[in-house]
Amino acid sequence: MKAHNPSGHNHFEDFTRQATHRLALSLGITAAFVVGEVVAGSLANSLALLSDAAHNVTDVAALALSWFALRLAARPANPGRTFGYHRFGILVALINSTSLVVIALGIFYEAVRRLINPPEVQPAVLIWVGAVAFLVNLVTAWLVKRGSEHDLNLRSVFLHLIGDVLSTVGAVLAGIAILFTGLNWLDPLVSVLIGLLILWNAWGILHESVNILLESTPADIDMSQMVSDLMGVEGVRGVHDLHVWSINRDLRMLSAHILTDNIWISDGGAIQRQVSTILLNKYGIAHATLQLECVGCEPALLYCDMDASVRDHS
Repeated sequence: MKAHNPSGHNHFEDFTRQATHRLALSLGITAAFVVGEVVAGSLANSLALLSDAAHNVTDVAALALSWFALRLAARPANPGRTFGYHRFGILVALINSTSLVVIALGIFYEAVRRLINPPEVQPAVLIWVGAVAFLVNLVTAWLVKRGSEHDLNLRSVFLHLIGDVLSTVGAVLAGIAILFTGLNWLDPLVSVLIGLLILWNAWGILHESVNILLESTPADIDMSQMVSDLMGVEGVRGVHDLHVWSINRDLRMLSAHILTDNIWISDGGAIQRQVSTILLNKYGIAHATLQLECVGCEPALLYCDMDASVRDHS
């Protein structure tokens, strides 16, 4: 039995508390700015500003959902949620990335309409508001960056915000170009580029979120190499019913049946410890359920055939 690690629990609580505070601050700043950007975009008749404002609206929703998901993930596991609430953060990441795709498609539609018949744009408003938007988005992205490398929920919000940073740079450049050339079609053209950037940011999060929810094997794990490593442990004669999946980006799980000779339970414990050490150090899997069996009682499948298991049971 593993001993409870109070220091690790306290570290998670500290991270959650700090992250929720930063998300709340980013939420307030972004919500206040969206109102001003919508007004400025309407006055300037700029699709680049309005599309960026629409993107910022999704940022407000993304920040609010992520804040709630972090607070929920801090709740302890219970009889109804034996894995806790960590998957809620993945669900929020899926919602955030899907909203990015919807916004991008809306931008493409409006951009094509304006490319056909470009309206007049007020470049001075576009430049100044875009510059302020750049600073606001840069600050909010910085606030949520810490921890985003390991938390898909925070990562989805960070990509929302860093996408805004780059898109506001595009809006400012479009304003400067329009100011000197009078080419109003540059505004919807920049909007198309912003839409492509949004899609590019969304795809990675969307793909990873779906894979985690479908309990796919983490992309960086070579299952053939894992089997080879496990077979290299002294006393291991075979491996079957092997499953590897993720609860969230950093919390990985494994279950497997390990075949051994007819040995004492204490000898089996030594094999389990060696296998667990390999899984933790090489594959980052801290939660492994291992069932030891004698050679001769195993099925022929490495990966469990659920349908076959149900048929055999029937």
